[in-house]
Amino acid sequence: MEYRKLKDEDNDGGGGAGDLESLRGKPLSAITVSNVASNSSEKSKWKRKSMVTLALTVLTSSQAILIVWSKRAGKYEYSVTTANFMVEALKCALSLAALARIWRNEGVTEDNRLSTTLDEVIVYPIPAVLYLVKNLLQYYIFAYVDAPGYQILKNFNIISTGILYRIILKKKLSEIQWAAFILLCCGCTTAQLNSNSDHVLQTPIQGWMMAIVMALLSGFAGVYTEAIIKKRPSRNINVQNFWLYVFGMAFNAVAIVIQDFDAVMNKGFFHGYSFITVLMILNHALSGIAVSMVMKYADNIVKVYSTSVAMLLTAVVSVFLFGFHLSLAFFLGSIVVSVSVYLHSAGKLQR
Repeated sequence: MEYRKLKDEDNDGGGGAGDLESLRGKPLSAITVSNVASNSSEKSKWKRKSMVTLALTVLTSSQAILIVWSKRAGKYEYSVTTANFMVEALKCALSLAALARIWRNEGVTEDNRLSTTLDEVIVYPIPAVLYLVKNLLQYYIFAYVDAPGYQILKNFNIISTGILYRIILKKKLSEIQWAAFILLCCGCTTAQLNSNSDHVLQTPIQGWMMAIVMALLSGFAGVYTEAIIKKRPSRNINVQNFWLYVFGMAFNAVAIVIQDFDAVMNKGFFHGYSFITVLMILNHALSGIAVSMVMKYADNIVKVYSTSVAMLLTAVVSVFLFGFHLSLAFFLGSIVVSVSVYLHSAGKLQR
């Protein structure tokens, strides 16, 4: 028995020695190359995530600024319906370009071909109409709210999306997320407090109502679009985006005919366009692409940080461009909104 015990211990020790010998047998260069490759991959991933975060932050913060900046004497000299049409057309072109690259590298498959069935494509007009109304309201809300205020009120999208997730997709919300919703409302209200006027809030009731309607439209369109995408997860996202943007172009063309037909026929499609208008259109199109890149190359926390930084960045830039007064209430409200956005994301991760 003693002999067998000593032999087992000797075998255990031999195993450890064998492990050491196996490590010794490997060339040092192979280990070094493996570590270098791993470090290089991590650096590349970090660099890509940093670039996407920076791009999304700049695009988000400059969106409201460019809309306000595109005005002349307090009004839009260009047709907002034609600008909206150009945004959809540019996004459609970018989706086609991405598909062309995929077809060239991987070939045409059942999941990335543009040909489709009526049952698949008939669901896209609903979110296209919702986004049309929401995007048009985005221009008119600036009659009642400034660029920093818009960035604050835009966070109501989180509340509408969360509630609609619960109702439509039957997804449960954590207690942290519900607490984040309450905190978000408090932060938005605090940021709009006005101590230098008889009005308690800087934004009039019309601005608040438009912000709430936009949040509901955006939330419902986002949840509905996600339901469409998840219905066929293997379908290439660029194909789904293409059909969504095609219907967006169609409905925007109808809006042009209804709202600005005479102006377009008499003055031209691009009448009143300026360099800022072109930048604004490019910004709106790239923002949608950037969000897709965040989902692919980064994570939801990146969206949280980008949204939070964008609010403060918009306020700082507006001070120099539009003479915006950065009050203590706005600064504190922005911090509360940033914390609530973070808590909402943290609650989603813990769910």
